[in-house]
Amino acid sequence: MTRVDFTPDPDLYPFQSRWFDSSAGRMHYIDEGTGPTIVFFHGQPMWSFLYRNIIADLRHDFRCIAMEYLGFGSSDRPAGYSYRIEDQIQMTGQLIDHLGVDDYITVGLDWGGPISMGVAVDRADRVAGVVLGNTWFWPREGLRNRLLYGTLSCAPVAWATLHRNLFVERVIPAATSRALTSAEMDHYRGVQPSPEARVALPHMPKQVYGCRPLLDRLAHEVPARLGAKPTLIPWG
Repeated sequence: MTRVDFTPDPDLYPFQSRWFDSSAGRMHYIDEGTGPTIVFFHGQPMWSFLYRNIIADLRHDFRCIAMEYLGFGSSDRPAGYSYRIEDQIQMTGQLIDHLGVDDYITVGLDWGGPISMGVAVDRADRVAGVVLGNTWFWPREGLRNRLLYGTLSCAPVAWATLHRNLFVERVIPAATSRALTSAEMDHYRGVQPSPEARVALPHMPKQVYGCRPLLDRLAHEVPARLGAKPTLIPWG
């Protein structure tokens, strides 16, 4: 079991840390504000810090919940955990059920798309609306996708992810619309301080094709069970 010891700057992350003991390990989450509930699902290599400004604005009118999957943020890195997307959906669903979340708006970015939809289709009667941005929940087809994710999941990139923190040091700066401050970058580095803390990251690109049965199911069930829900799809 690897546990990250990181304390965010309260000026950047003015929220109370909370903890949930899932069946596989301890998960970190925040639960801010009152009103209609919004649940935020992050991507890779992000954590709930990604949504800090949105939550700071919305918590005056909404209940905002943002968790970190096992292997991300301040959540545990359990020994022997698979980091399969199906298992992340199961653990996150346990948190949703534990909190008794009902009539909620689900928000997913990047890997938060398939994870949030996996949670939502099994709780469709408890979902009030869907927000998806820069994500997917269906099988990724085509040569371009296979080349991209094949490259991201190859051994040299996996090594650089573990030992050089590739996704934080290179992908985050390249993928953001503005230059992040040194303090903001330190918050992404701080929750991934060692190869042991980054163990989940090399698994994610492999899951694009490794979780094909799940994506096939979601491609069918999301329109069938959630298609009538109010939906917003912002895109970069």
